[in-house]
Amino acid sequence: MKKVVLITVLTVLGLLNVNAQDFNLGVKGGLNFATLTEGNNAEIGWTTDFNLGVMAEIKISDKLSLQPELMYSGQGYGSDVDSEGIIALNYLNVPLIAKYYVTKGLSLEAGPQIGFLLSTKGGTNTNKDLFKTTDFGVNFGLGYKLDNGLYFSARYNLGLTDINNIDGISGKNKNGVFQLSIGYFIF
Repeated sequence: MKKVVLITVLTVLGLLNVNAQDFNLGVKGGLNFATLTEGNNAEIGWTTDFNLGVMAEIKISDKLSLQPELMYSGQGYGSDVDSEGIIALNYLNVPLIAKYYVTKGLSLEAGPQIGFLLSTKGGTNTNKDLFKTTDFGVNFGLGYKLDNGLYFSARYNLGLTDINNIDGISGKNKNGVFQLSIGYFIF
């Protein structure tokens, strides 16, 4: 895991080696609507939490930008089984989003993400050891950036990793998170 974090940091720092006019730094936050996908999830429901973090936009061309982010993301799921309730899975996510500007301000967004499980909470059997500590996923969505620096996005994160860390479970559980965020590019 240390190697993955080091490679991610070096990649982001390498991307930051651009002209100031082609680089914007900002903050963002919003709502997450999260659940688990795949597996035997008949009793799994949605939960609502928040996301908060920093982002940078690096202009590659007039139509294309890269947007690395460092985000706290409250994820998890709700259970229809009375004794379980809401299971909160708190991640530090590092997405690298490619933004294609369809028109001024409006962008199509997609890219990979790595997530690191920070903590878990809720349920009768919830324990951090029951979940894998690293999660890989892919994001896709829409964004809109105003000239004054305000940024709005709607994004879906499709988990690619089975987050179960329990032997003997045949079903795979993957994160599925719909995010609505508002941000502001400071410069």
